[in-house]
Amino acid sequence: MNLGKHIPNYITLGNLFAGSVAVIFAVEGDFKTAAIFVLIGIIFDFFDGFTARLMGVTGELGKQLDSLADMVTSGVVPGVVMFKLIQSNLIADNLLEVKANQILDVPLIGLILTMAACLRLARFNLDARQTDSFIGLPTPAMSLFVISLPLIQMNTDIVFVKDLISNNYFLIALTWVLSFLMNAEMPLFSLKFKEYSLKNNYIKYFFLLASVILLVTLNFLAVPLIIMLLQYRN
Repeated sequence: MNLGKHIPNYITLGNLFAGSVAVIFAVEGDFKTAAIFVLIGIIFDFFDGFTARLMGVTGELGKQLDSLADMVTSGVVPGVVMFKLIQSNLIADNLLEVKANQILDVPLIGLILTMAACLRLARFNLDARQTDSFIGLPTPAMSLFVISLPLIQMNTDIVFVKDLISNNYFLIALTWVLSFLMNAEMPLFSLKFKEYSLKNNYIKYFFLLASVILLVTLNFLAVPLIIMLLQYRN
């Protein structure tokens, strides 16, 4: 058995492990640690495909394994985070005593993200059009968007932004919008490189530079802005 050819799959399992740990911390409400492990998982997700292409060992097993790992890191985690955000808003609004049944019923809406991510990943595996570009919002981008929300809420001084994230109507609407975007027939900007020349990839390099500048200047608030920039079509 040639273990070397399975190196990309081991990297994919690293994504799954990181995502599983992120789920645990998200359930406990430790969103910062959950975000760290989501980011680690997404890094693994990038390098498993990169390594597979570099080694010339791409195959159906790796493709399916990649989606299964993404389902946890970029499907279950954001669903749990949205559940916890909606639930904490209900508690903060003192609705727990008045409408105790809603403390579970309403937050379950957040898990629509998990179902929509599952649908997208299944469709992605069957869609030959998305080899070099994306149709619909990628699940890792959605996951980063959602996991950034509690971090923004804890670290921003902008009252409007804090109030927005504390509003369940906004969170529920955002859940539906992100679920739609993941499965919409919309060609979106992709950072996939066929080659690395500046001439043919200047827009991608500009996007990366702009993302770094936004992260340095705006901190966590930059994450949803960067994800929204992804809506640019090639």
